[in-house]
Amino acid sequence: MFSINSECILSKQSEDIPPFYVMEVLESAKELEAQGRHIIHLEVGEPDFPTAPHICEAACTAIGKGLTKYTHSQGLPALRDAIVESYYRKFGVDLDPNQVIVTSGTSPGLLMVFMALLEKRDEVIMSNPHYACYPNFVKYLGGTPVFVYTSEANGFALEPETVRQCLSPNTKAILINSPSNPGGHVMSPETLQGLAAIADEKRIPIVADEIYQGLIYSGEEHSILEYTKNAFILNGFSKLYAMTGWRLGYIICPLECVRAIQKIHQNFFICANSFVQEAGIAALNGSQEHVAEMVQIYNMRRQYMLKRLLGMGLEVLKEPMGAFYVLADARKFNNDSLELSRKILNEAGVAVTPGIDFGNGAEGYLRFSYANSLENIAEGMDRLETFLEKELDG
Repeated sequence: MFSINSECILSKQSEDIPPFYVMEVLESAKELEAQGRHIIHLEVGEPDFPTAPHICEAACTAIGKGLTKYTHSQGLPALRDAIVESYYRKFGVDLDPNQVIVTSGTSPGLLMVFMALLEKRDEVIMSNPHYACYPNFVKYLGGTPVFVYTSEANGFALEPETVRQCLSPNTKAILINSPSNPGGHVMSPETLQGLAAIADEKRIPIVADEIYQGLIYSGEEHSILEYTKNAFILNGFSKLYAMTGWRLGYIICPLECVRAIQKIHQNFFICANSFVQEAGIAALNGSQEHVAEMVQIYNMRRQYMLKRLLGMGLEVLKEPMGAFYVLADARKFNNDSLELSRKILNEAGVAVTPGIDFGNGAEGYLRFSYANSLENIAEGMDRLETFLEKELDG
């Protein structure tokens, strides 16, 4: 009889990779819900809005027409044209559709960009706090994340002068995220210009995660492409078009780098799925009224949540003006954000993300997502306030 060795031999990389705590919070919350508990979800960065009907109809129509085969590895030409047109419309930048590689979400895009850029021990500069998964991409490919501790007073954003201090002969990329996760900060034109100057002067590309582009609540947003061509853009449809489960994203990169990433895409992913790409065309070329309405509703929730959090003693030094997050300082209640988030979940029935998920620069903080109804947010804030009052009294 064939037997299997019970000791599974795993790579050290797979054993060492840290958990994605927001997903563990979500999974714990789902377990409590299965037991009959009512949980308010303020942890996951996923729009609570449905995908717009015209986008869904485009996918269904494509399936009905039999558009279910492989596409060009870079994506449908019509979708690449629409992406280029959207960047011109928003930012006035002239791009070639051949610079675009359509992917099954931005995470595969980020992986492929770093696969193309990094050799062993190459360094990638990134902020601390940062999106939880960024350093894991770099480390898994043998690179080294170089963390720049940032100031809450400026929204935890990278600043050009501190980036310059961290440059080394091994620096291979500078990773930025605006609007940002977890802080909701929107980088200023001056900051982007300063970082672009470093990219051009030192010939070090900027890898810009622009997935929350369009979700801003005051002023104008900008793309790094307005200031330098030495950049790799990661963007997609998950957040702005409420299409998380559709898994559709894209890379915009310098023309001379396209072939390398295209070959990686052919080998590891082949192409993004065809009828979802048709939905992406409808999203970009169709009515944007639902997007404007969604942003307006997010803004009302943002203002309400921020007022409530500040009122119960959590601190936010820089008002978040983008994405759908508030990163609040909870150290007066507990310096251990993971322990605090677990207590809030189990005792108050509110799921929030521990700051440690985003690096030790956010330890003691909690991230709150307002991608939930105002009614649920209000209930969550009421529960949280009662919990925190007991914590102080205790």
